[in-house]
Amino acid sequence: MARLPIQNPETATGTNKNVFDGFQKALGVVPNMVRVMGNSPALLNGYAQLSGALSGGKLSAGLREQLALVTAEANSCDYCLSAHTAIGKLVGLKPEQIEAARQGHSTDPKITAGLKFAQRIISTKGGVNDSDIQAARSAGFSDAELAEIVGAVALNVLTNYFNRAFAVDVDFPRVSNFETAGAR
Repeated sequence: MARLPIQNPETATGTNKNVFDGFQKALGVVPNMVRVMGNSPALLNGYAQLSGALSGGKLSAGLREQLALVTAEANSCDYCLSAHTAIGKLVGLKPEQIEAARQGHSTDPKITAGLKFAQRIISTKGGVNDSDIQAARSAGFSDAELAEIVGAVALNVLTNYFNRAFAVDVDFPRVSNFETAGAR
């Protein structure tokens, strides 16, 4: 059970109502994470704005979901693994792509390079080195895309930490991280 109250979209007003309505329209549901974020309209609005801005960027929806998956796996966030597995399927990722992304791999060398760059961002807490950036550039990532990978990781670290801190109830088909599931 969530450690903060789950807000009701039907009684929401102001910022919360606007954000909840946007998620309802986009996903057909207001996920529990979003409802719990509603305890702070400022946080909810900030999350929605950054998420929306990145969705209009250079990275494809599929790559953004793969980045979310590799980040959730690194941070042991079952809520985000579950949500981004479901959303990944909605944007066209196949089960084997989802599984591979969680491990930082893809059959596409450019995507693998992006996932490896994300893993370096996570493992170094942003302290990547010149060779990490050059490897991603050599794989074909532009400066804008590199910046957006950092943004995607940061957004997903926010949601991973939020869900873990407040034990948000998973409302997607449940997926567990590899360590919890015993797959490693």
